[in-house]
Amino acid sequence: MSQFTRRAALAGAALLPAAAAAQSSRPITLVVPFPPGGSTDVTARLLAERMSPLLGGPVNVENRPGAATVVGADYVARSQPDGHTVLVSSGSTLTINPHILRTIPYKREDFAPVSLISTLPLAIVVRPDGPPTLDALIERARANPGRVTYGTNGPSSFNNIAWVLVTEQLGIRMQEVSYRGDAAQVADFLAGRLDMLVVGGSTALPMHRDGRGRILGWTGDARMPITPDVPTVSERARDAVAITWFGLLVPARTPAAMVTRLSQAAVAAMRQEGFGSRLESEGQTLMASTPEAFADFLTRESDRWGPVLRRMNIEM
Repeated sequence: MSQFTRRAALAGAALLPAAAAAQSSRPITLVVPFPPGGSTDVTARLLAERMSPLLGGPVNVENRPGAATVVGADYVARSQPDGHTVLVSSGSTLTINPHILRTIPYKREDFAPVSLISTLPLAIVVRPDGPPTLDALIERARANPGRVTYGTNGPSSFNNIAWVLVTEQLGIRMQEVSYRGDAAQVADFLAGRLDMLVVGGSTALPMHRDGRGRILGWTGDARMPITPDVPTVSERARDAVAITWFGLLVPARTPAAMVTRLSQAAVAAMRQEGFGSRLESEGQTLMASTPEAFADFLTRESDRWGPVLRRMNIEM
């Protein structure tokens, strides 16, 4: 169990029966700022199913995609601060977008943290005929500056921003190739038109399992239990760490009692049997935190990514 999870569990799981009794019949809505079917959506639906009985009422999921998560985030920021509208955020929403968007209708202070759900490193994937190890890939890139190609979802996408940070720490340079979504880059990768992928576990792990690709490394700060023999890039360069995350937030000025109730229900749901293992199967690490721990995490992540994004000079 993570430090986040232990703290959250001790913070007040015993109060859940009273919270459930106090819950009105009005549904709670988890707003996902992505289309249905992706990792964020799947995680939200798993969580909603488990939170509903703990809160004594329905917990629904509503997809509001668009504008790099801005549409869904702004909707929640403008919602009534009554604890019934909850954003299922990814790292881009609050730790990336504020640094790269010229105009953004919300700011971090418009939200109150509820609980961190999970962290997600990226996987470095090559074809079976590619470099046999992470070290071999690094040496190939070092010997051929700017010639090893990797796919991204665009210059401002998290996988590109993360990989620029990682390659800076490794002292190598590669060539970014932009795509609209993972499917297109995976197709080019499998066809041999792209040297490597830097993608989330939900995309990488199926290829790793069926032999179409091999995961050479992860961008997290610890090895993934699902691939214990695969190293992290931070084993080669200590600061070469790049993770995104999923977390729950509500509008600012939501009463503290409501935030606490939601946080306790979310953490209790995440600690149920099968939830953590399901996330692990998609390359996520369960975190489950108190609101205070999530707030500290947000500050650290924003402070870390700000200088990186300024150096990259990305603006949209």
